[in-house]
Amino acid sequence: MEYTYVRHDRDLQDLCQQLASDQYIFFDTEFISEDVYLPDLCLIQVASRSGLSVIDPKGMLDLTPFWDLITSDNVTVVAHAAREEFLFCFRATGKWPTRLFDTQVAAGLIGMEFPVSLGNLITRLMGERLPKGETRTNWRGRPLSKQQIEYALNDVIFLDNIYQQLVAEIEKLGRTEWMVAEMNRFQQAWEDYSTRPGWRSVSGIGNLNRRSLAIVRELWNWRDHHARAQNVPPRRVLRDDLVVELAKRKSSKVSQIKALRGMNRRDLDPYIQDLADCVREALELPDDECPVNQRGNANSQYTVVGQFLTAALGSICREARIAPSLACTVQDVRDLVAYHLDGAGDLPPLAKGWRAEVIGQTIEDLLDGSLVVRIGDPRADEPLAFQRLNNSTE
Repeated sequence: MEYTYVRHDRDLQDLCQQLASDQYIFFDTEFISEDVYLPDLCLIQVASRSGLSVIDPKGMLDLTPFWDLITSDNVTVVAHAAREEFLFCFRATGKWPTRLFDTQVAAGLIGMEFPVSLGNLITRLMGERLPKGETRTNWRGRPLSKQQIEYALNDVIFLDNIYQQLVAEIEKLGRTEWMVAEMNRFQQAWEDYSTRPGWRSVSGIGNLNRRSLAIVRELWNWRDHHARAQNVPPRRVLRDDLVVELAKRKSSKVSQIKALRGMNRRDLDPYIQDLADCVREALELPDDECPVNQRGNANSQYTVVGQFLTAALGSICREARIAPSLACTVQDVRDLVAYHLDGAGDLPPLAKGWRAEVIGQTIEDLLDGSLVVRIGDPRADEPLAFQRLNNSTE
């Protein structure tokens, strides 16, 4: 396998100048995230129609020319499950690629499972199998062996062929505009994730009241400060479930905090008083300074209806050759139910764009009672059948 190994600024500038003349860049990264505050970028693999390159960011290399190229209007950037790659880009430049094609999303738009791994996608479309010998390799170590580098490059050498097959199928199905819309949607979701208050991402806060959310916010700020200072994952400092449990209990007493299962770690002992202070400060906040739950309280009726519709949606999506998990989440269905019944809030995702075209009207008809779902052939791949009340079938 022939490739260029880039470790100096001048070499990277030359590579970027060469890549700028190509229409397409296929790239992937190797990083380590399990023991650091932010993922540690260890390697960038690049394929173009003029060759393969490996960019080594662990020296004194300035990656600015590469990120500038990725975010320019001159090239289409192709990657698989590209969230982390483009978060690296966004943290470095504050910008996103303007012409992005994520092969994982594209696969979902033509009816393959979502999210599909790159290895499974390569096997499905090309009949090849990616080697797995370096899945637990230490990408920080230098020098990298030939086997490590070739293993990393395997993640990009097939992307051109996969891209062409996916584009052809998307065009055949008339879904090119859908793909553009999905890329815009995913990038907006990544940007929202990068800019929203971090404490909103704590797992398990969906049903907390405002006072408990204020406690979560204070504890998260404390945790984030210590995690950043120690360069460790925030959840290693204090797990999400402990943050939520402290918020539910609303006690600033040291004895009660120490009595909570999971708080008896020796490394937490010096910080118990800090945690108690965080809880106390949140309890003393005026009511109007406590954050609001963005989701609100879930209506149990909406939850039941949403569960029923989610099963129906799977059948609708598979019939339309769309991955159900790409089309919507359970929360998306609940939002549509709430919007249909209450008419309040913003237009939900299932009532916009291609989702409304494929899914939205069917859901509206089910909610109106003009369309019903029944079991057709229980042995069929799709056992559910949709039927109008006048007995004309969909």
